[in-house]
Amino acid sequence: MTTKTTETVSVKTPYWDIAADIYFPPGFDESKQYPAIISAHPIGSCKEQTSGNVYGTALADAGYVVIAFDASFQGASGGEPRFTEDPTQRVQDFRFVVDHLVTLPYVDADRIGVLGICGGGGYSISAAKTERRIKVVGSVVGVNFGHLLHEAFSGYEPIATLEAIAGQRTAEVRGAEPNVENLLPPTVDAAAGTGLDVVEATDYYKTPRGEKPNGATRSLISRRAAGYGWDAFTHAEVLLT
Repeated sequence: MTTKTTETVSVKTPYWDIAADIYFPPGFDESKQYPAIISAHPIGSCKEQTSGNVYGTALADAGYVVIAFDASFQGASGGEPRFTEDPTQRVQDFRFVVDHLVTLPYVDADRIGVLGICGGGGYSISAAKTERRIKVVGSVVGVNFGHLLHEAFSGYEPIATLEAIAGQRTAEVRGAEPNVENLLPPTVDAAAGTGLDVVEATDYYKTPRGEKPNGATRSLISRRAAGYGWDAFTHAEVLLT
């Protein structure tokens, strides 16, 4: 029996390393096997913010081994350009996190689940549709990033927005500075009048309650087009059985 509560690890992939924190249950014993949960962070967030410090610790206290990881291009994980929110890549990351879990002798490979928060919820469901090593999936206020791009992020004008994205990408490959959008107002006062969800998100992610160095809440506009044809929930009712 050991007394460790967390461990930082690097998940190996063919493209770059994924940074992750593992949370251990009370009285953790390496000679035993535990059910494991992958905890996936929101859009533009990081493993230390919500998925780890909130849900990771709570689920570990309930008896699970929990791994909270940074998405590719974000947090302490590899990938360039930074602040890229690529749904296909984010789903692919889950497979390598599962690969890491099944090599750990204290993880029961037949009892691996996933919990996704906000955008991580949509990605979790999408990953679980085809990653059969994931046995159970849960979502907290899950967001379908493809729909979010078509709707709120484009002002309900997706074609015009895609034209702007194309123009920005062309400008950047010709040497222009990247256009990185802040997903939230800088302060709670600045969020006033934007809607309750934005105010509450700002009150968490932009204040000492939840603000973390790697919790950028930023998005590279020129790389958003990849998400416009993506749907987290297509055929989920058929494949999640």
